[in-house]
Amino acid sequence: MAERRRPARHTRSRRSTRLPGSLTGRARKVPHDAVHHPLFARCYARFSVCADARGGIAAHRAELLAGLSGRVLEIGAGNGLNFAHYPPAVAEVVAVEPERSLRRLALEEARRADVPVDVVPGAAEALPVKSEAYDAVVLSLVLCSVRNVERALAEAKRVLRPGGELRFFEHGRDERRAMALLQRGLDRTVWPLLFGNCHTSRDPLAAIRAAGLELGAHRRLDIPGKGPRLPSSACVLGVARRPDGG
Repeated sequence: MAERRRPARHTRSRRSTRLPGSLTGRARKVPHDAVHHPLFARCYARFSVCADARGGIAAHRAELLAGLSGRVLEIGAGNGLNFAHYPPAVAEVVAVEPERSLRRLALEEARRADVPVDVVPGAAEALPVKSEAYDAVVLSLVLCSVRNVERALAEAKRVLRPGGELRFFEHGRDERRAMALLQRGLDRTVWPLLFGNCHTSRDPLAAIRAAGLELGAHRRLDIPGKGPRLPSSACVLGVARRPDGG
């Protein structure tokens, strides 16, 4: 018997999108395209699919999402490659993606997902959802490119219920001094321009702690695991929690 899959929903308008009240609790306008990197988006879409298939990224996505349940908000969903890895206990995923081209690809992935996925426009620094509405928030290779890491993590904390989990898989500052120096130089010059505002030297673990989230189990890893080391190779994967007291 074929599995029943709920179609993804997406609202459109010319300049802005008025999201459903079930997401916001009120009529709130958000920019329809908070980010616009069409050339990078096309390149990223192709590269990410290849990296999942040949570079082992798919296994890290599965580890990132294992054991999740309830309502989940994914920030910066990209082209939706996480959707296939959400476990059946997840009741709903709201996937926020600010870039139009990637959002269109995410919609296609949402239609194939085994859990209900809504793909909506919005920015990490101003999430179009209610406070304390989600059991988990997912950040997957997104903190490197947000405009304001502090505000993005404050928003992630806001929408988590007390005790809710932040699942993160991010690349960032390399522990090796020579590579760290190279990362800082690249971030001040060409890297953000070439790679959709990506920064290689941000410190996701320090930022998560500074946001008032309790860091849990996590591990460092290199991507790719073999071959030459890249400015974006140093990654961390793990979980943090919003304290029960808020």
